[in-house]
Amino acid sequence: MYTRFFGLSEKPFAITPDPRYLYLSERHAEALAHLLYGINESGGFIQLTGEVGTGKTTVVRTLLSRVPHHADVAVILNPRISPVELLLTICEELRLSIPEGALASVKHMVDALNQRLLTAHAEGRRVIVIVDEAQNLSAETLEQVRLLTNLETPTQKLLQIILIGQPELRELLERNDLRQLAQRVTGRYHLMPLSREETEGYVRHRLRVAGAAGEIFTASALREVHRLTAGVPRVINVTCDRALLGAYTQETRRITPALIRRAAGEVYGRRLTPRWINWAAGSTLVVAAVAAAGLGWHTWQARPPKTTVEQPAPPVKSSMASVTGQVHPPAAPVSINALLAANSASTTEAAAFRHLLSLWGTAMTEDKDPCGQAQRAGLACLEQRGAWAQVRALNRPAILSLTDDQGQKHRVVLSGLDDNFATLDLGDRNVRVPLDEVSRDWFGDFTVVWKPKTPRTHDLSVGMRGDEVRWLRRSLSALHGVGADPEHSDVYDEELAIAVQNFQREHRLTVDGIAGLQTQVVLDTALADPGSPMLTHSSPNG
Repeated sequence: MYTRFFGLSEKPFAITPDPRYLYLSERHAEALAHLLYGINESGGFIQLTGEVGTGKTTVVRTLLSRVPHHADVAVILNPRISPVELLLTICEELRLSIPEGALASVKHMVDALNQRLLTAHAEGRRVIVIVDEAQNLSAETLEQVRLLTNLETPTQKLLQIILIGQPELRELLERNDLRQLAQRVTGRYHLMPLSREETEGYVRHRLRVAGAAGEIFTASALREVHRLTAGVPRVINVTCDRALLGAYTQETRRITPALIRRAAGEVYGRRLTPRWINWAAGSTLVVAAVAAAGLGWHTWQARPPKTTVEQPAPPVKSSMASVTGQVHPPAAPVSINALLAANSASTTEAAAFRHLLSLWGTAMTEDKDPCGQAQRAGLACLEQRGAWAQVRALNRPAILSLTDDQGQKHRVVLSGLDDNFATLDLGDRNVRVPLDEVSRDWFGDFTVVWKPKTPRTHDLSVGMRGDEVRWLRRSLSALHGVGADPEHSDVYDEELAIAVQNFQREHRLTVDGIAGLQTQVVLDTALADPGSPMLTHSSPNG
């Protein structure tokens, strides 16, 4: 979505642990060194812990990509297993064949594993078991893990075990009944969050890997990233991804602190304020307290010797009040958040779909499965994520997904759109709101409804044929005032692909020659049936 907009080859902040994106901060480099030590040296346990999202799994994936040729590794990703299941998983990972009748026999599996370890030792090979999320291991399973380290020769242990887990793993191993296992841990390392400098380097590193040619985040935005994420890589990823999407929806190529705060607010589900506001508020309280104390001292010093009772002074009318007899403060513009709060009953998913379908002359019979009800009425839903440009191109009323300053989700029908204002349908009234106001709470998610001209809706590409292709060809021909060739009208050939590309280019869509649903909706809108609902009656690309 936003990758082309920013000149990226892929999304730089995906939360999947891709070793290509490993940023070797001082902490991560030390953690990786500890694990590599565990692979190349014999004996006992290596323990790596860290808070959620600090990059433990990414470090493990990087370790696996650097495993030396003389090592065999068994990885256990689901530690919520019994001792028998643990042994069976290790045997499966090491490709040990266990007879069907011995799958429940601990002794049989341990014997088979011991024989494999002795063979590997004779061949100069190392066998390593890596357990991720090890804090979820039961005490019984951990005891079985400990017993595996009893497999040894007179000079060395045959099995190296690496335990990866959250800080609770350290607490678990401190239990008295697990002290024997804790005593065999030969290396411990705790992965800390990134410092501010490392956070900035981390963000820039991931952008470079994804193909960024220049700076996208301002220096102040990077500082805000560290302040709001506390240097936790997973939270950094989610926040920066949302910030890029937010900038894309606003069609700006620079990520500012304000965008970071909006994105982090979406992640945390609450409104986040700049640091200076908190500082200013604290300073104001201090100044007010000092002023109040000084005023109190002055008043105490100047008070008369006898107690007096003062009558309240009569209210003083302003000059405006003296003319009209009442005061009228200037009306403040209503913000999008105030509108959402005042009309929360009309911003549920059911209420929004009920209104959107009514624009198409269809009534919802129940609150659940609105798109299924639309389909039964001959309509179809299209869920999208994009910017105002995509909404304009589709040119159909849409349901916007908004998140207010308190983190509450709202679904609002967009029924009109011009260069500066959006018309939102809230209950029984339409409200024109500046686009900048809506953009504060909109991160690009929206849903449109359209009326397909064929029973099936799916992407169309070269080599396909059928009624859907015939509709596509006829619609493109009708758009240019020419008739379709009836002899080959149901075949998606190269000529039709070129016509689709020209249409996509004209309407500022992705130019790939594939008539996806977005392209089909824009084409259907360009040939809109009289009376069908539209955002604007001007040309979609104009």
